[in-house]
Amino acid sequence: MTISKTAEALFKPFEDGRLKLKNRIVMAPMTRCFSPKGVPGPDVAGYYRRRAKNDVGLIITEGTVINHPAAAADHGVPHFYGEEALEGWSHVVREVHEAGGKIAPQIWHTGTARDKEKFPDSNVDPIGPSGLSLTGQPVSEPLTVEEIRGLVQAYAQAAADAKRIGFDAVEIHGAHGYLIDQFFWEVTNKRTDKYGGDLVGRTTFAVEVIEAVRAAVGPAFPIIFRFSQWKPMHYDAKLAANPEDLGRFLAPLSVAGVDIFHASTRRFWEPEFEGSDLNLAGWTRKLTGKPSITVGSVGLDSVFTSLFEEGKGGQAAGIENLIERLERGEFDLVAVGRALLTDPAWAAKIRDNRTDELLSFTREALATLS
Repeated sequence: MTISKTAEALFKPFEDGRLKLKNRIVMAPMTRCFSPKGVPGPDVAGYYRRRAKNDVGLIITEGTVINHPAAAADHGVPHFYGEEALEGWSHVVREVHEAGGKIAPQIWHTGTARDKEKFPDSNVDPIGPSGLSLTGQPVSEPLTVEEIRGLVQAYAQAAADAKRIGFDAVEIHGAHGYLIDQFFWEVTNKRTDKYGGDLVGRTTFAVEVIEAVRAAVGPAFPIIFRFSQWKPMHYDAKLAANPEDLGRFLAPLSVAGVDIFHASTRRFWEPEFEGSDLNLAGWTRKLTGKPSITVGSVGLDSVFTSLFEEGKGGQAAGIENLIERLERGEFDLVAVGRALLTDPAWAAKIRDNRTDELLSFTREALATLS
């Protein structure tokens, strides 16, 4: 098999101590709600197997919720607790490994994103550091310190189970306005104890989660941490307004035990700060010295939110700019979302220079989710 010259950088092996991958392509986590009662079935295993056998180096699963009554925001989101759900995930792992891939679960709590009206059989309130929604409106009481400790242990248990059933790494979801990110953001975190305060103080909950996960999985198991500046409907939000702030924010997370940072942006090609063309993953790598994953409309000609605009989707696009950035070491790994959601053979087609076969992403394509 001859790899396209254009794509060679994407198909170089990656190795950083705890994690070895055959190439630089990562499947980004994408929620699908296809797990009835939280249990992933054979269709979920087949979905991930198809991507693995088509040369995706690392699959990061859709968000899987930790063991807490308010963790999920939608029906059909897979659980990462309970014997039946974990057995389903064991089958997923076996299928991916048999196809030559590696896989990590993304462990998640949605925080105040939970809408009680979607769960008529439950009276559980959404939770957050200060009980505030992303608009700053109160939706519940602030979390108590005892409740926070319980959440930290729920993340740790999920990570321990991931290792036990054969996953190759674990990703902690700290992005997109969900629970951990609600601790990061000053709009949703008004606490005056150690979990609040300035930007560094607001990392305390995440630091405790990472430390607990590291203790649960041991020193050799890879921990990936996903974070973002943007929030849903607040796409211009910034946790860090400049590189100095970003460095202050990332340092405690790095020290706590993160091996790889997954820097979520809407468009990978956009500079994060004025005066440099580095994107968020580039700055993260530069400031922490740790590997980073870039993500954001890779392989598409439009930003991901265009999907939700009437009549719009995304067309397959070239990856020349992405390759140039990867070759110069701006980031280490590339997460692909919608392009892989639509086309399980995206990586293989890029590898073999079959770009004329790449599929476009439209609303209609959601119906297949092959």
